[in-house]
Amino acid sequence: MATVQTRLPNPGPAMLTLAHHPGGMDHPIFTESIRRIREALAAPGAPESWRQAAQRWGQSPERDVLERCIHSSGDLAIAPDLIFSPAAAVHEPGAASWGLAALAAGAPILTDTAMAAAAVGPMARRTFGNPVHGLLDWAPPQAPPGETRSALAVRAAWQALTTPGDDAAARTERPAPVVLIGSAPTALERLLDLVGPVPGAVAGAAPAEMVAPSLVIGMPVGFVGVAESKRRLAASGLAHIRLEGSRGGSGLVAAACNALLRAAWLQAACSPRD
Repeated sequence: MATVQTRLPNPGPAMLTLAHHPGGMDHPIFTESIRRIREALAAPGAPESWRQAAQRWGQSPERDVLERCIHSSGDLAIAPDLIFSPAAAVHEPGAASWGLAALAAGAPILTDTAMAAAAVGPMARRTFGNPVHGLLDWAPPQAPPGETRSALAVRAAWQALTTPGDDAAARTERPAPVVLIGSAPTALERLLDLVGPVPGAVAGAAPAEMVAPSLVIGMPVGFVGVAESKRRLAASGLAHIRLEGSRGGSGLVAAACNALLRAAWLQAACSPRD
């Protein structure tokens, strides 16, 4: 997978305002909710796995993602099940900040549901202006037996968003899409068919067919095909964030993406200007 090499953009006056007054980006109820989430995770009577999850990330974008996902789901118990792949981790010294850098550089955001696209769109517009797309824009009107519309749309969407065309210059300059899968494990499986390593290939081998996504936020919800798709994502070598178990959904993947957009925007605001 090619490294996303980008420097976060220099902040303008509006970005500096957000950095100096982060509350201006968040509703007071959200701010109070995060305070209560932190308090609950660190409470003496909280399960040890909750406290460990909260302490693991310290002051980092990973913690922002965790807290925003808890806020979106209302479920503190997801804390130990939120997993960041090594390639996705942004707190390690010298490690690439895959999600932050890609979003800050304008990477397109591809979601598997209109609900997730609607939830991410406002934050994308308020920050880096990332284009937000839904898989169903490329889906056929009906899926044949044994298929889903989302899965069938994956190849067409990926080709449209990563293959040079009339706007080849723009596609060359921006990173590969950030992919959000909160509903359709079949879409996640089809994406991995396209960009994951060829079965049996040696570690570090080239992707199967197409350019790899900058980041996959893989949290399909349900009981059919969900565990299998998450296990495959875990073994894919792709930069990803996933939620173990049967939980997930459009709200959670949107929350994770919005947390990264917010963190990248505020990080950009704190970067030295030329």
